[in-house]
Amino acid sequence: MSTLDEVIARVLNIPVEDVDDELGYQSVRQWDSLGHVTLMVALENEFGWDVTDETMLELRSVAALRSYAAEVSGSAQTTQPRPPQSEPAPVPVTVHRGLEGIVFDRSAVTYIGGAEGVLEYRGYSIHDLAARSRFEEVAHLLIRGRLPDHENLRAFEKELASQRRLPDRVLELVYALRDAKPVDALRTCVSALGAFESEPSDQDESFEAARNTGTRLLAQVPTLIAAHHAARSGRDAVEPPEGGSHAEAFLTMLLGESPSPATVEFINRSLIVHADHSANASAFSARISVSCRAGMTAAITSAIAAFSGSVHGGAAERVLDQIDAVGRPEHAAEHVRRLRALNQPVMGFGHRVYRTEDPRVRHLRASVEELSREHEDFLGLRVADAISAEMSHYTRLGVAPNVDLYAGLAYRLIGLPKDLAVPMFVAGRTAGWVAQALEQHENNVLIRPLLEYTGPHGLPYPKAVS
Repeated sequence: MSTLDEVIARVLNIPVEDVDDELGYQSVRQWDSLGHVTLMVALENEFGWDVTDETMLELRSVAALRSYAAEVSGSAQTTQPRPPQSEPAPVPVTVHRGLEGIVFDRSAVTYIGGAEGVLEYRGYSIHDLAARSRFEEVAHLLIRGRLPDHENLRAFEKELASQRRLPDRVLELVYALRDAKPVDALRTCVSALGAFESEPSDQDESFEAARNTGTRLLAQVPTLIAAHHAARSGRDAVEPPEGGSHAEAFLTMLLGESPSPATVEFINRSLIVHADHSANASAFSARISVSCRAGMTAAITSAIAAFSGSVHGGAAERVLDQIDAVGRPEHAAEHVRRLRALNQPVMGFGHRVYRTEDPRVRHLRASVEELSREHEDFLGLRVADAISAEMSHYTRLGVAPNVDLYAGLAYRLIGLPKDLAVPMFVAGRTAGWVAQALEQHENNVLIRPLLEYTGPHGLPYPKAVS
């Protein structure tokens, strides 16, 4: 007779060494709903188990199967069903609105220490990465799993440079959407990139195809942002340059001219600090799409749609509105007092995860200070700092500056309109979304939460009205 592990491996068509306690229903592609039923039938035939509907619901992991086998074997009933058990008492349902505090999976991509204000990509501090790395290195770290050596970095840079160009039909769509909000045009055109491929990569469900598509999207998203900005500015899109860093190529296309070193440094730093932030709403949206096997292009499109919301990536625009409303530093105190009296939020403060200052803030503020010096315009920085000082007594209660406080202001200093703040954020975050989607792809389980139904039951269907 085969062992339990051998039966599981044979039915699921996986190596027997992959059968461990961590393996469970929907944790691998082979163990889907039909695979689960097939496994139960095989266990009945092999060991004489009497698998009922209730037993099927229990035996959803290797750990549960091993425990059940030991229990049956220990009671010398290898060919008999388990003794009937009393009906379990109803378990009260705990509803976690917004999935607050729910850990839905494990990840090796990004660590956030909310209480201490720590952010790490694959173990590396955001402070080291922002100070010492180019964005290409960080993107390689996230997507490929490690910081690249010189040879790997050159190869990755060459791969990005070779894939920045847009298909002609997508570029036509960009110009057709010239009057659309930039983030909406970006979302639509990213989706179109998948539709206009000669060989749609989302039809190939392999990990390699997903990673290749993700890398291509990382290269093309800046081109889309720049092309749409050119279209609505009444000029031709700039051809993707062959040389220079990712940040420099992006800015050259976006501004239509060679950028200053300070501007390149800011964009490089901005792309890095925005690159990933664990299981936020947009990354979760990308993971859900991949869990349904929708493909990488669909995942990134979904992530952009979620990110565009005013309480997610769209918050940077609202911070600029706030800075404009305050106008001058001496008006900050009255502005904050008025908002608090109305129980309205002060934009740029507070975070769902951090209970202290967002570790990304210091890097963006440093960029704003440098750009303010270059452009001899410190008003926006002084207003933001004044608002921050007025809010300082809330820090001990967990309401501290977040990444949005200075991001939009930096974009304005380099001459970009405020509605480009979200797409600029997306250009960096694409790397993290791709990494999160690939991690989901590698050990997939269909993400399917539940809702507690609170509506009526058994309503009579109304008679037809004559």
